[in-house]
Amino acid sequence: MMFKLMQRQKSKTKIRRSSARNYTKSTQLNSRFKRFTLAIKRLSPSWQACLPLACLIVLSWGYVAVAQTPAPAGPTTAELKVAIDTLWVAIAAFLVFFMNAGFCMLETGFCRQKNAVNVLAKNLIVFALSTVAFWAIGFGLMFGDGNDFIGLSGLFLSGADNSPATGDAYQGVFSALSWTGVPLAAKFLFQLVFAGTAATIVSGAVAERIKFVDFLIFSLLLVGIAYPITGHWIWGAGWLADMGFWDFAGSTVVHSVGGWAALMGAAFLGPRIGKYQDKQAVALPGHNMSIATLGCLILWLGWFGFNPGSVMAADPNAITHIALTTNMAGAVGGIAATATAWFYLGKPDLSMIINGILAGLVGITASCAYVNIPSSIVIGLIAGILVVFSVPFFDKLGIDDPVGATSVHLVCGIWGTLAVGLFSVGPGGYPWLVDLAGKPVGPHGLFFGGGFGTLIPQIVGILAVGGMTVLLSTIIWLALKATLGIRVTREEELEGLDIGEHGMEAYSGFLKEASPGGFSEGSSSGGMSSGGDIPSTL
Repeated sequence: MMFKLMQRQKSKTKIRRSSARNYTKSTQLNSRFKRFTLAIKRLSPSWQACLPLACLIVLSWGYVAVAQTPAPAGPTTAELKVAIDTLWVAIAAFLVFFMNAGFCMLETGFCRQKNAVNVLAKNLIVFALSTVAFWAIGFGLMFGDGNDFIGLSGLFLSGADNSPATGDAYQGVFSALSWTGVPLAAKFLFQLVFAGTAATIVSGAVAERIKFVDFLIFSLLLVGIAYPITGHWIWGAGWLADMGFWDFAGSTVVHSVGGWAALMGAAFLGPRIGKYQDKQAVALPGHNMSIATLGCLILWLGWFGFNPGSVMAADPNAITHIALTTNMAGAVGGIAATATAWFYLGKPDLSMIINGILAGLVGITASCAYVNIPSSIVIGLIAGILVVFSVPFFDKLGIDDPVGATSVHLVCGIWGTLAVGLFSVGPGGYPWLVDLAGKPVGPHGLFFGGGFGTLIPQIVGILAVGGMTVLLSTIIWLALKATLGIRVTREEELEGLDIGEHGMEAYSGFLKEASPGGFSEGSSSGGMSSGGDIPSTL
């Protein structure tokens, strides 16, 4: 009995203690709830209204987390490859587009102050015009399915196309580009910036005396008709491609075509007033060599999109090799031109250094994927020497080219095309020299055991593209000359095209030249040079 009483006492004690603890906890909870309620009451009405909404959001998230279906599988390896290749092609196209700024600065610096606005306006508007012309007509004529002479489909970027399918899987009207596995828009964008480059080359050779409207019309016709026709023969699976003509990134397709068109424009325009006096070439120095040098550096950078981008795939071995051959040729071209000008002219002329670098870059463009590093050095070396002697050669012919565009793009473009037939390592010489089936392809140069099998088609291509471009350019220039007149008046040229053509100045308020032309008014405007002084600035 005593044991039961003790147990009952202990039980009562536990109950009292438990009740005390429960009371304490309840008191604490009530206290916390009261503090929480008080804190809510202290909030503004707007914040109080947000609390239920926050609770709903939390509950919804929990429901979604429970109810959602498993995430789909990620992209396949093939899809990732297309994405990476497309990204590289787009980046390369952006670099080539930025070359427009380089051409703009280079030409402006090489020309006189009174024509700066005109030069800037031409280089700016030419890409806009090229975009429309190439979209509407040029891309279809160049890459559309047709015959060996011209494309007959794909105008306005229309027609069937299942890119990025390649090879036998491709079904569309742009079969010439079925070797690259990127969307059609990427193919067009990359080829567009090349077409714009060809038109920009002409601007420098005809600078300081051409009517603005005539240049616009010529650019439209060049990019819309002339450039695509010859381009189709080579890159559009035309008759030159069938013969075995090789031009990886455009020494002929882009640079020589622009050079031939520039040569004919300069010839039909005639020299600038005061360029030739007493049958001697007189230097008409550019006004700002600083921006000309900047232009050269921008172009050098852009070439890393121009040449490596022509792989049109993110192949690390091909891209880096092409970048190295491109850079080496440009560097050696600049060194060779410096040394040659120093020896030939007596001074290391900056304009020759600039054009020497560009000459090396143009010279390697056709063969950059097919040659080794030592060969790229030789190609750049010869290009740098050629450009120094080419400038006075055209002066002797009476061809006034203010920036040396003809010497850089035409002469060195021809040399670069020939270099393919001399220095190419041959089919399968590099891992990327294979077709879609993995079969070794590629040109085989004379100096690497290939004989004349590659060199002869290169010569035929140079002559054919040059002949067609000269013919079409001549027709266009003569038609413009007979209708609108292609040259500004003497008064406008002396005053400067900035005022005559645009009604404004690039450097308003700055001290102008002592005389409008920088030479005597009685000097001959059309004399032909038979030798004499070499211009210190192109």
